[in-house]
Amino acid sequence: MHTGSCLCGIVKYRIDAPITALSHCHCSMCRKAHGAAFATYASVPLEAFHFTEGKDQLGAHHSSEHVTRTFCKRCGANLQFVDNRDHTVGVTAGTLDSPLGVLPQKHIFTGSKADWYEIRDGLTQHTGDT
Repeated sequence: MHTGSCLCGIVKYRIDAPITALSHCHCSMCRKAHGAAFATYASVPLEAFHFTEGKDQLGAHHSSEHVTRTFCKRCGANLQFVDNRDHTVGVTAGTLDSPLGVLPQKHIFTGSKADWYEIRDGLTQHTGDT
């Protein structure tokens, strides 16, 4: 089990499944949503993700036809990337409070990465999302 929270701590969540990998997304929407070169997500089954506190403080932005991004309305912390075409939730790894250890990682949507950022870590890179 893993736990996480937003920056101000009003929204808290629990994940009842192992986290087995992380993806660093370089798409323009993730870059803008996070104000960084990329956003890092842990993909977990939808049924394993549960808000435990502050669900009424969640905001939602429908960034595309199939994707909803959630955030804390008080502090603005990005929390999830939910694609209604599958049964998983992309949890923003930076909001996890429990340790993960070393996990497999990859870069996705590198075809639209920021031109000012150079990927030098040797991780697998995909121009799309696979």
